[in-house]
Amino acid sequence: MSDKKILLSGMQPSGKMHIGNYLGALRQFVELYPSYDSLFMIADYHALTSLRRADQLRANIMEVAKDYLAIGLDPEKVVIFQQSDVPEHAELTWIFNCLVTVPFLMQAHAFKDKQSKGLEANVGLFDYPMLMAADILIYGTDVVPVGQDQRQHVEYAREAASKFNLAFGPVFKEPAEYIMENVAIIPGIDGRKMSKSYGNTIPLFGTDEEIKTAVANIKTDSTPKGQPMDKDKDTVFALHRHFSQKDLPDLEKNYQEGSIGYQESKNLLAENILNMIRPLRDRRDAISDKKVIDILKTGGEKARERAEEKMRVVRKAVGVTL
Repeated sequence: MSDKKILLSGMQPSGKMHIGNYLGALRQFVELYPSYDSLFMIADYHALTSLRRADQLRANIMEVAKDYLAIGLDPEKVVIFQQSDVPEHAELTWIFNCLVTVPFLMQAHAFKDKQSKGLEANVGLFDYPMLMAADILIYGTDVVPVGQDQRQHVEYAREAASKFNLAFGPVFKEPAEYIMENVAIIPGIDGRKMSKSYGNTIPLFGTDEEIKTAVANIKTDSTPKGQPMDKDKDTVFALHRHFSQKDLPDLEKNYQEGSIGYQESKNLLAENILNMIRPLRDRRDAISDKKVIDILKTGGEKARERAEEKMRVVRKAVGVTL
């Protein structure tokens, strides 16, 4: 094991990756991992809170692994693994469950969001924060890269570590969040935050036609060409900020003068997205299923070795080891 600080992150295999995932997380993973002892998890047990099709979950797990490799994560330098290959995550979750209260878990954003919409949350979603705490703490994680809206996940992990250490002695370090401050909320084609749950995404590794169609469907106002357009209220321009940096001065001028229409702006955006995605997509297309399975098997073995080492300490601390 390296002397570097430990970094852990993960993605749920609950659907296809979109450009919001790339800009908001995946790109930062590639920038960060060389500075840390890094583990990247495919959070398949977390996906069970919403996904009920075994065939779809299997396919999604393979997709996320290929996404990780395509964006540039090197399996020789990081640990890429499936959460379900390390059953110690679930074991540690049970122990944490015995230390926290129901009102504590009721404050979780995902649970409160379900309640506010009048929907019934399953127990998995309700207990999601403790499984995530186990994901983080079982590896002695120092830093967890998250966006501002995910800070609570790490706060729950720190609270679980504190409660355990108070009850049984100093076993867990309290992790810190690595807030990716420069990451704005990426708007979807309807103007809301891009999210699989909203169905408003632009697929990261879609075909040319799928990406062009998604961009063409971005909602705009009715300003006709020839009239000034408000760049600060336009979803197309908001995405240009991430994909069209070299064109921004001209675009800003054209928006102010009304010398560009939404169709032209969308065409340029689609072209620039594709210019960024095509090399990644080509790399992804070259990755075989067999290679993915081999990488996940090796990664799972490495992750489980670390998790089991920690759980030997935990079992002794709580008193189940004779």
